[in-house]
Amino acid sequence: MSGHRARRRFGQHFLENEVILERMVGALAPAPKDRVLEIGPGLGALTRLLAEAVDTLAAVEIDRDVAALLRRRFANLELIVDDILRVDLGELLGEHGDWRIIGNLPYNISTPLLIRLFEVLDRIRDVHVLLQAEVVDRLTATPGTKAWGRLSIAAQLHCQVDALFDVGPENFRPAPKVNSTFVRLLPRPAEVLPDDPAVFDEVVRLAFQQRRKTLRNALQSLEIDWDRVTVDPGDRADAVGIEGYVSLANLLSDSPSDMDSARQGNNE
Repeated sequence: MSGHRARRRFGQHFLENEVILERMVGALAPAPKDRVLEIGPGLGALTRLLAEAVDTLAAVEIDRDVAALLRRRFANLELIVDDILRVDLGELLGEHGDWRIIGNLPYNISTPLLIRLFEVLDRIRDVHVLLQAEVVDRLTATPGTKAWGRLSIAAQLHCQVDALFDVGPENFRPAPKVNSTFVRLLPRPAEVLPDDPAVFDEVVRLAFQQRRKTLRNALQSLEIDWDRVTVDPGDRADAVGIEGYVSLANLLSDSPSDMDSARQGNNE
């Protein structure tokens, strides 16, 4: 099975460097009783190290061919053969949570998967994933930079994000055309919280949908009373931090008519 041909439709790039695999597990530092979920185990290179470290390991794998191999190799592996984007994460992680998530994520699903993980952070202790470097740049970006955007805000609203180390293309089979970065996300209590998450999401979406426009123009449909907020309406979306977007969203939440406008936009 070591000769298994990577499938492009699954975004498969198998990580084969043992030193890097050990660094990934070392960063996770799992205890035997930890509840660990590996996303996209592939041929099982990382799975082998995890299975040696924990009593029970769960994994989600979309490729049925490699799933058959994984079942034969790892007796303590609870394997779900499905598309992780279709799996009910709330049901998978259960009510009590405290899961530790790790994986070499396919580039083509990394952003939507992260967004889904952000929705169930109350059941997750931490996330350690290998991502396209450009995605990690967005996760760790700061206001006023080109990389600052919706993903930055979604991640940093609830998590501490730390880029741990880079991984070059030569460590994969087949080699991708981009660099990768191993990143840690630690859920934490938010310093500021929107009163209505749906309104907050819509304000951020509208702002970055037209990120070259000023906020006054990009958010024109929301009829914001700019005299009641500290955000400069002449700023562009990437100049505003999380606190600014929370203040805008909370203003709309306090105004029923404006809140309805935001929610209607979110449903379109």
